Amino acid sequence: MLLRFLISLGFAACLAPAVAGATERPVVVELFTSQGCSSCPPANAYLNELSQGRHDVLPLAFHVTYWDRLGWKDPFSLEAATERQDRYGHRFGDGSYTPEIVVDGAKSYVGSHRQEVGSAIERAKNDSRTANINVTKDGGRVSIEIGSGSGSGRVLLVGFDHDHRTAIGRGENAGRTLDEANVVRSIRSVGDWSGAPLHISEGFPEGQDVAVILQAPDGRIVGASRLSDSST
Repeated sequence: MLLRFLISLGFAACLAPAVAGATERPVVVELFTSQGCSSCPPANAYLNELSQGRHDVLPLAFHVTYWDRLGWKDPFSLEAATERQDRYGHRFGDGSYTPEIVVDGAKSYVGSHRQEVGSAIERAKNDSRTANINVTKDGGRVSIEIGSGSGSGRVLLVGFDHDHRTAIGRGENAGRTLDEANVVRSIRSVGDWSGAPLHISEGFPEGQDVAVILQAPDGRIVGASRLSDSST
């Protein structure tokens, strides 16, 4: 009986790191937004709150371009953000709209629906599919270390700014001053992970801070980390 107990205890100990590791990495929360959209400020405020002192989420604001022709050109709009949202829209079958939040690449929600998004974040924390990622500074470059695991994914390097305050001169939000956090300035693919440990060295992207996202072929996110979290 004692031997069986010790074997069981040892087996549980072997499982523990894997379970813990599955919940350590942050849940990626992508907000697709625009300064020209009058429905977006409440969603922006929610993302701002998520960016304050929480290590269980990686909130990122992707400013799309299709509002730019409607009275106000968003200075942070990116064609890459529009293309990324379009891919999600085709996969989810709901098109592109603002404000939209995508949680861990798995499902989309109206960005101002806090309860639904909050519940989705909590569910995503229990998803065991993950790969450990460590992002550090290496001189003037970014060093990315991805551990072993099952599956595959595209490695995405994201540059973002911590916060911006913008006075809006025209369009639906004319006269308002918007405070926005974790504004994405660049995103690009830097490699592919196939389950084996992987090291990537890249130049710093545009932006004040750096995040790395590992996205599976089906669009779901299976790993994420940010420079400031792994460097402090």
